[in-house]
Amino acid sequence: MSLLPFRKTQPVEETTVNPQLEALLKDYSIEVMPRTAEKVEDFTALLPAGTRVYIAHIEGTPIEDMVATAKRLATDGYNVMPHFPARIIKDEATLADWIARYQGEAGVDQALLLAGGVAQPHGDYHSSMQLLESGQFDKAGFKRLHVAGHPEGNRDIDPDGSDKNVQDALRWKQKFLDTTDAEMALATQFAFEAGSIIAWADALKKAGITIPVHIGIAGPAKLQTLIKFAIACGVGPSLKVLQKRAMDVTKLLLPYEPTEVLTELAAHKAANPDFNITHVHFFPLGGIKTNANWAIANGGSSAVPASQS
Repeated sequence: MSLLPFRKTQPVEETTVNPQLEALLKDYSIEVMPRTAEKVEDFTALLPAGTRVYIAHIEGTPIEDMVATAKRLATDGYNVMPHFPARIIKDEATLADWIARYQGEAGVDQALLLAGGVAQPHGDYHSSMQLLESGQFDKAGFKRLHVAGHPEGNRDIDPDGSDKNVQDALRWKQKFLDTTDAEMALATQFAFEAGSIIAWADALKKAGITIPVHIGIAGPAKLQTLIKFAIACGVGPSLKVLQKRAMDVTKLLLPYEPTEVLTELAAHKAANPDFNITHVHFFPLGGIKTNANWAIANGGSSAVPASQS
């Protein structure tokens, strides 16, 4: 009679977390839409308490769906920041109504103000500056107002490919910050190349723009998905990072992860503590769960399941 040999239990390998990356990921934010939020059974199992969650308002989304999503997230303990796209807001009465709904039903006191992706305004507003000038957010006691940033320019704002109008708008927003009590930040479009992001952020500082930057980063996703979104969103020079990867057969079928770009940004921030990029803002193009798990694995705070909270 022979005995089966005992199998030695292999020790579980612990992932070494890059402390610089961990520091950069502290207090990261993430973006959802009502339809993507519906697919998440329990946010508290994925996102740390207090995470800032932006709710993107896509043209055609009923305000009722936006407010319901905000209420759910606020109830779960998150800092909710809905989008206010100027070009889909009909008039001041509509703006005041949206603010009142968010505030009354979900306790919202912060917002991302942006022009919005539609070509023709639906009403009186066409820019985030007009929303700021309305005084409605100040009247309602909103504490934090973020505005959009464009590391690679924006063809909707500067059709000629320059950055003149974008820079003029940034100077206006800087003056607004300097002359009001508003807490502000630039929440940017996503980009894939650390070098161009650093150069853009440094140029802002040189131009006297001191608004803190929350850099937009695409979360883990299939390469084809990222390229599709990047083209649709007007991502510029750093798109070549994805195109180069697509030409490498060994990487074509592997999911993209933002490890390289964030590691480079984290190293730069560690070497330059006054670097004006202060936070990471994730676009979870490959899914909220996938993005949240990547963040946790790379030093982002772990979520606490509801049963343990």
